[in-house]
Amino acid sequence: MNDSQFSSSLLENAISEFAKLPGIGRKSALRLVLYLLRQSNEEVTNFGNAFIRLRNEIKYCKCCHNISDTEVCAICSNPKRDAKTICVVENIKDVLSIENTQQFHGLYHVLGGVISPMDGIGPSDLNIANLVERVGNEKPDEVILALSPTMEGDTTNFYIYKKLIASDSTIKVTTIARGIAIGDELEYADEITLGRSIVNRTPYQENV
Repeated sequence: MNDSQFSSSLLENAISEFAKLPGIGRKSALRLVLYLLRQSNEEVTNFGNAFIRLRNEIKYCKCCHNISDTEVCAICSNPKRDAKTICVVENIKDVLSIENTQQFHGLYHVLGGVISPMDGIGPSDLNIANLVERVGNEKPDEVILALSPTMEGDTTNFYIYKKLIASDSTIKVTTIARGIAIGDELEYADEITLGRSIVNRTPYQENV
């Protein structure tokens, strides 16, 4: 596609914005824009406002760093959750993936990434210091390392394990079972496999 195909710069601009989204090419962007044009003004306004509010009003939980509408997210503030178990994940998508399994009922800690020297990401760029401090304050019975079994994930697991053990040698640290293939991302694992990996977690020492 090129600019000469469009009789409207408004159409072209809308297509260009949609095409910036991951996995959306210009043909898909055109279909989405034309779909929105067929909707009522109210529906399109609601659609746009939903994203404006998301960007302007979204917060990150001060406890676990998950996305939230309030200072403390709905998971951390839920009295029915097991506050003595903390599951460490790479990102918000992993929280959603694990929640979909309905096999985990504890709390989370979102790192915001994994250690990756190639990408210039070190421990200080992640929510690792917060995790160590949180574990020291909350004294959980178990910390589950649920990072993807990639080289970066394993490096981050080991770093966190050493930090936690250094602060409290009695802390129970486990990792998800290797039902997920080496190199796979957590978000792409099917719910049954991921659920079993959570349930059948093992002591981290056995994986070192």
